[in-house]
Amino acid sequence: MQAKIDCHVHVFDPTRFPYPEDNFYKPAGAEIGTTALLGQVLDAHGVQHALIVGPNSGYGFDNRCLLDALAQGAGRYKGVAVVRNDASLAELQDLKVAGVVGVTLNVALLGVDYYRNAAPLLERLRQLDMWAQVQVQFDELLALQPLLVDSGARLLFDHLGRPHPQAGLGQAGFQALLGLAETGRAVVKLSSLVKSSRLPFPHTDAWPFVQALLQAYTPQALVWASDWPFLRAPERIDYGPLFALFEQLVPDAAARQAILWDTPRRLFGFGA
Repeated sequence: MQAKIDCHVHVFDPTRFPYPEDNFYKPAGAEIGTTALLGQVLDAHGVQHALIVGPNSGYGFDNRCLLDALAQGAGRYKGVAVVRNDASLAELQDLKVAGVVGVTLNVALLGVDYYRNAAPLLERLRQLDMWAQVQVQFDELLALQPLLVDSGARLLFDHLGRPHPQAGLGQAGFQALLGLAETGRAVVKLSSLVKSSRLPFPHTDAWPFVQALLQAYTPQALVWASDWPFLRAPERIDYGPLFALFEQLVPDAAARQAILWDTPRRLFGFGA
């Protein structure tokens, strides 16, 4: 069976780690995914490792649930934390020791203006060789591209860069993302096609974005992710069909081996 690393999942455990009362969204029902449930899903689909992303939804800047999952995983998981722009070098170092490999810049949620002063944070990430995981949508990348490029930090883009589903391959934000491949410091997640689609699964209108990324970045700078447990999904999503879709979009076995295993293992420091 093909070895796999899932590079974007979340963990929610409100019984043990209650959501902050003032958080804008509190995942519930089928959206709740504890560390135990995550392990069961990964085991069922032959996935050895996962990159757990601290969610703005539910926990905001509270990383306790994420850090608990990393500790429970005992090396199976790496993490991406949510921090404020003024997070200190010592705070980031502590997170790194706990298994965190980067922090998220959720521009799509918090807005471009929130991150205009993120240069010091990006510099600290560069010093620690940690990732700036960037979630932008549509043309938001254009405003922050100079900041991100000048930072020298390693950049990890969520969900195809979330291009607008109706604006085509030529839209400026997506073209900027394709151009960042030349820096050698940017990586993109092939994930959550639903966010860039107006069609039901298998979201064929988003396939051209995947193919363009495969050409620009190559499998050495692309990773795959499920986005489990699928917050605010407009229709039912299941893990198995998502992986089958990836196999359809990337029919070359060597490319799949790189995207699913070799590349994320090298980039994020996973073991065997």
